[in-house]
Amino acid sequence: MYKYTDNTQSNFLDFNQPIGLHMNPENRWVKMADAIPCEVFEKKYSRLFKGKNDRVAKPLRLALGALIIQTKYQYSDRELVE
Repeated sequence: MYKYTDNTQSNFLDFNQPIGLHMNPENRWVKMADAIPCEVFEKKYSRLFKGKNDRVAKPLRLALGALIIQTKYQYSDRELVE
């Protein structure tokens, strides 16, 4: 099951951190996040979860981000979760 929510990501540079830290716009992860149009893929992704009584799937942005990190660093599933 997939529950669509407005997952409009704030720009990382606008993210308000309580102790005044700021994201570096040249950071490779910030650049990658800005380059991936998650909203384009959201509809197709949601069609993969048609069951009504299943557990709710994780949001596309979270699932894709985890997969990118796992692939880049060659983590096992267990290492990724840790």
